[in-house]
Amino acid sequence: MPFLDWHIYDHYGLALIAVLGTLAGVWLIQWFIQYSRWAPWAQSLQGVAPPFINIIGVLFGLTLAFLANDTWSAHDRAMNAVYREADALRSILALTDSLPGELRESVRDAIAAYARASGAEWAQLAQRRENPEVLAHADVLLGLLATKTLADTAGDNVQALMLNRASDIRADHDLRVALSKTHVNPLKWLGMAFLGFLTLVSVAIVHVERPRAALVATIVFALAAAPTAAIVLVQGNPFQRPTSVTPDPIIAIAAQIEGSKP
Repeated sequence: MPFLDWHIYDHYGLALIAVLGTLAGVWLIQWFIQYSRWAPWAQSLQGVAPPFINIIGVLFGLTLAFLANDTWSAHDRAMNAVYREADALRSILALTDSLPGELRESVRDAIAAYARASGAEWAQLAQRRENPEVLAHADVLLGLLATKTLADTAGDNVQALMLNRASDIRADHDLRVALSKTHVNPLKWLGMAFLGFLTLVSVAIVHVERPRAALVATIVFALAAAPTAAIVLVQGNPFQRPTSVTPDPIIAIAAQIEGSKP
């Protein structure tokens, strides 16, 4: 891929920064309280009550939880959009049974063409782009469903239902594209990183008179916080691995139509 497209996978780099930055924070704090010229001053901070950690720790945990909720909510919305899109296609496909032969085949071919193009779009969605052919096929399907011939043969009610479902298809496709283009919010993650560093500092201050205990406590917190943040970050795009949303429900419709042909 082109070098300039690095931002497509920026959340993987940010996940690595989160892990390495946390480890660097642990090292920096230990160096400060044990080996730096300010170590005697740091030792004078003895006496901070352990419950003090809870205040900053809760703020950090809540911030990370909200960020994780945003990420997993986007994944769930993308998955729901795929299944709604597939359901709308199936609904239109089922309603074509009342159409005469040539018109029925035209509508079904348009559905299959859209489903194939939509399934093939996943590679573009993983790169935060969209395939204009998908909307072109959606326009073709919408045009077929809006014809007077279809209204005369299927009835106004059936045509209105088909058109509504076709409109739902476009809306869910637009939602998928919008979710694929969502980038990591730097201000939110900077705030989370700042709270994480303050939590590390507060853990070290509570154990400042016992350097080994301070090291163990900060490492334990780092092992809990850094991988969790990295896991949330690598799921920034719901159409990228390792937890990418699958296009199988949409692709299955094209396979169903093609399999029903003589």
